[in-house]
Amino acid sequence: MLQPKKQKYRKQFRGSRGGLATRGSSVSFGEYGLKALGPGWITARQIEAGRRAVVHFTKRAGKTWIRIFPDKPITKKPAGSRMGSGKGDIEGYVAVVKPGRILYEIGGVPESEAIEALTRAGHKMPLRTQVVSRE
Repeated sequence: MLQPKKQKYRKQFRGSRGGLATRGSSVSFGEYGLKALGPGWITARQIEAGRRAVVHFTKRAGKTWIRIFPDKPITKKPAGSRMGSGKGDIEGYVAVVKPGRILYEIGGVPESEAIEALTRAGHKMPLRTQVVSRE
């Protein structure tokens, strides 16, 4: 499971997700990429599920790049606990994604195979995605 090795602070605020992605918004490693069309949080498990979908469909041919990393800790209080008594324990990690961000890239496979693999990864994501090619 993806998670940071080291952090300055254990818990973070939730934050606000406004605006478009300025960084990581173009295909720079492979030939095809999966672009996010909406804002959201993508959990470490969802990132791994998408990676597995790509690797399984391409039968490990070509190369895959994951362009996002879950570095934001998300806390949750146990069910049935009363209000107050501080912030909950860390439940998992998420990557904050803005519209326009490239999530995965793929190279070294035929176009039809790359598009289908990235479409399958897109089905695992909690937001709308689109397959794009290098300009």
